[in-house]
Amino acid sequence: MSRILPYPLLSVGLAGTWLLLNAPLSPGSAVLALLVGLTVPAVMRALRPPAVRVRAPGTLARLLVVVLYDMVRSNIDVARIILGLRRGTRRTGFVAIPLDLREPFGLAVLSIILTATPGTLWVRYDSDTGQLLLHVLDYTGGDEWVRRVKDRYERPLMQIFARGDSA
Repeated sequence: MSRILPYPLLSVGLAGTWLLLNAPLSPGSAVLALLVGLTVPAVMRALRPPAVRVRAPGTLARLLVVVLYDMVRSNIDVARIILGLRRGTRRTGFVAIPLDLREPFGLAVLSIILTATPGTLWVRYDSDTGQLLLHVLDYTGGDEWVRRVKDRYERPLMQIFARGDSA
């Protein structure tokens, strides 16, 4: 059974998403949903992604609250900028952030957080130096952004995805 459905939740999620995005339901979209739900997980099995182990579930819950708060706050800030309700000049800019985080899953989550938060965009990451280039809509100073990313996101992600005993 695991050959046909190596990741059953992924299969169901992909098929369901396919059906939702291709509404109304038709026989053709149902067949394609089934194909997508079976094919993509089979490809994932061939890639053999390593299992992720979350080390600090409490920290994960706190990070989720912080991220949701930051997203709401950023949505309001960006709306004010776009609607012209914010006085003064707006400067966009790039911020170089030296990251200590090296865990691939942690970096992936950090990239999702930063890109999904309105007004920020993950531009580039140099794995050799650990340098992240971040574009911000409301550039107020590099040190403030470096501190914000490192304290609010990187530090909790390092705790969540900390490696255990490495052999």
